[in-house]
Amino acid sequence: QAHLVETGGGLVQAGGSLRLSCEVSGHTFRNYDMGWFRQAPGKEREFVSAISLSGESTYYADSVKGRFSISRDNVKNAIYLQMNSLKPDDTARYYCAAQAGRGYCSGLGCYVSASSYDYWGLGTQVTVSS
Repeated sequence: QAHLVETGGGLVQAGGSLRLSCEVSGHTFRNYDMGWFRQAPGKEREFVSAISLSGESTYYADSVKGRFSISRDNVKNAIYLQMNSLKPDDTARYYCAAQAGRGYCSGLGCYVSASSYDYWGLGTQVTVSS
């Protein structure tokens, strides 16, 4: 089974940037589709971004498109979320998730669903001040 650890959260002013990292244990990372979700107080868990196991396909929520960028390093067993032009509405706890079934997701409809993922990290807090 996979163990996911997120780092890189913090406090930043509106318009600033942060880069989140998610490190995955084990030797099967290359077989995992990966995603980022977030949850703010009073809100449901929200899809942010996803990347296919090969890194060839990426997906973004409309709310972050053009500002956030997801990437992965299959040698380091890690994925990243570069967050630019941060807004107060981006304030949330950000979670990394892994889908362990090779080829399970084929498009956005699958990646955006939290139920598609098998493993989750404990999250890292991002707070954006106005």
